[in-house]
Amino acid sequence: MKASAELGGNLQSVLVDLIELHVQGKQAHWSVVGHNFRDLHLQLDEIIDDARIFSDELAERMRALDALPDGRTETVAKDTHLPKFPAGEVDTAETVVMITERLDATVKNIRKVHDAVDDEDPTSADILHGFIEKLEQYAWMVSAENRIPRKATAKSPTRPSGRALSDVTD
Repeated sequence: MKASAELGGNLQSVLVDLIELHVQGKQAHWSVVGHNFRDLHLQLDEIIDDARIFSDELAERMRALDALPDGRTETVAKDTHLPKFPAGEVDTAETVVMITERLDATVKNIRKVHDAVDDEDPTSADILHGFIEKLEQYAWMVSAENRIPRKATAKSPTRPSGRALSDVTD
């Protein structure tokens, strides 16, 4: 199969965001300071590793479809959907917010191109599904660092509705 210009462009759009996520994640990893530094520092390494692996997997898929991936610095800087990362040290709480924003922006772009990718190449769409799943999991895990627990209410149970625990143990 040979990718159309639209398919190649959509995959390229995701590729630059994954590369930028890797680079910005590394910058955050080097510049984060504050409470829970070590945990966030290590969690950023996981995100960085996966973003790098995802970008390589996507670029190789593009080559398999006879599309030419472009990961050059100037292309990534010009085409990414991610906001710029600030210079200098960044507090852990701010880093959590910024990395969550960047994970969300990456997923938003993948979701934006997904249907068009799926129409032409379901195999590439399946690859994108895997990226979405993992990046959304990271966004949840990272953002949880700054969350305050919700209080359980009658309208908002702390566990899914269904059989009560007492129904199972009686």
